[in-house]
Amino acid sequence: MRWTLKPKPEAHKVEALKEALQVNTLVASLLIQRGIESYEEAKQFFRPSLDDLHDPYLMKDMTLAVERIKSALALKENILVYGDYDVDGTTAVALMSSYLRTRTASVATYIPDRYKEGYGISFEGIDFACDNDFSLVIALDCGIKAVDKIKYAKERGIDFIICDHHRPGEHIPEAIAVLDPKQKDCKYPYKELCGCGVGFKLVQALAEKEGKSMEDLIPYLDLVAIAIGADMVPITGENRIMAYFGLQVINSLPRVGIQALIAQIKKSELTITDVVFIIAPRINAAGRMKHGDHAVALLTETNYDLAAQYAAEIERFNLDRRDTDKQITEEALTQIEVLKEQSRYTTVVYNESWHKGVIGIVASRLTETYYRPTLVFTKSGDKLAASARSVSGFDVYNALEACSDYIEQFGGHKYAAGLTLREENYEAFKQTFEDVVSRTINKHLLMPEIKIDAKIQLKEIDAKLWRIIKQFAPFGPGNMTPIFMTDDLIDTGYGRCVGDDKTHLRLTVTGANTDNHKFVAIGFGMGDKLEMVSTGQPFSTVYSIDENEWQGHISLQLKLRDIKAQNNG
Repeated sequence: MRWTLKPKPEAHKVEALKEALQVNTLVASLLIQRGIESYEEAKQFFRPSLDDLHDPYLMKDMTLAVERIKSALALKENILVYGDYDVDGTTAVALMSSYLRTRTASVATYIPDRYKEGYGISFEGIDFACDNDFSLVIALDCGIKAVDKIKYAKERGIDFIICDHHRPGEHIPEAIAVLDPKQKDCKYPYKELCGCGVGFKLVQALAEKEGKSMEDLIPYLDLVAIAIGADMVPITGENRIMAYFGLQVINSLPRVGIQALIAQIKKSELTITDVVFIIAPRINAAGRMKHGDHAVALLTETNYDLAAQYAAEIERFNLDRRDTDKQITEEALTQIEVLKEQSRYTTVVYNESWHKGVIGIVASRLTETYYRPTLVFTKSGDKLAASARSVSGFDVYNALEACSDYIEQFGGHKYAAGLTLREENYEAFKQTFEDVVSRTINKHLLMPEIKIDAKIQLKEIDAKLWRIIKQFAPFGPGNMTPIFMTDDLIDTGYGRCVGDDKTHLRLTVTGANTDNHKFVAIGFGMGDKLEMVSTGQPFSTVYSIDENEWQGHISLQLKLRDIKAQNNG
């Protein structure tokens, strides 16, 4: 594990912010590392306001999209809300359809079948729209590369509005309106919206024309917060504002379907981390194991008893998903060993029987094990389909672009992508991908990195610091939980392995020299470090600060990320 201490911010900026906010040096430094350098920026950070959301009409084609929807509502046209089968797509479809249903009954939803139709807009979906008299389709979290599909829809007399956030290709589809802040000629100030976020901006623009305020739209932000967390977009700017208010909705008055999910997990207050690791996998499980329609049904249901039934069904899908991804991960790890590919720059594995719904999760698991750009392939119809995952700092999308001679189609982001290719091209693609990555990756990126915000002493950790750090939330890409490093620590003799399988480490640490403050420290999956810390020799730790509640008593503890023997790099 590489430890990288972030550069100290410029002293004069730290002093100025300290003075302006009346905070200590550590807090001022943490804020400047997050791009917050003035009183006004700090106020926006600590007190997110819906007034700071951008005007939706700054987005290219927004006026065209709104006018087309207004026309459809006036003429009572049938509107089909179409979205991808993952969390971002299903939440976006739930948001858009539930908003439009407050205006018209002529709204239906469509989620493509992951196995029969694959990702994004499909010819089958367009045929469905045509056969069922839908003259307007609003596509969410997909469509930016569907040039041929939109052309086909146009020939069949169907208008499309595309709301996407993925990188556009060379040609933009000829839809009525294309909303995607990543278009080169789109002047929208914030480029990091998720698909559901782009959908929300369209709803915001529609609502504005109807004389509604942002207050009226707050109930929809629970869906946006879930999509932001699940899609791992930066929690900065608009995303941070929407996640902040969306979490408030989730924890106070969530929609019925989310209430039913929360009731199953028996947690009183959810953080964005809970959304990522508890809520999102359950919503995703529907599209992975059965059909994304189940997720939309849950998220749009208004009757609690029915929502509870849907939630129970989705929980079953989630349990199936867990078993399946565990089995496939084990098979993939075995394949790497049998083929003796442990020392390659990439991981590329394939089995025609692997479940297409979980290959993305398996790719993430393999990345955790070998820490390198990873692709997991399975058979999908007459082609092979793959999910790609990358490591921090390496753009897998660009690497795939360099292999495009062997790829049928692909799309995605810097760190996650999907693609299809013909089976006869698999071996050539695999070798080319390995060649491209080995040539272009900075070799130090192949070792996991912990970025450390500041080096501190235990005596700097107190209730006041913790109160301020809690206000940094919601955490996520672009605004991660502050990570600290402390040298010269020793265990006070209470170190032991805990947990059912004794794989976790629990210590009570104190300074080896002058700093005699004591903290309980917990390291999940770090039981193998017990021997090192039990020698009585000083060690260095990297950790975040956490709260522990035990028998009604709340205390601060250190959540360990790594431990190294002193002066050992």
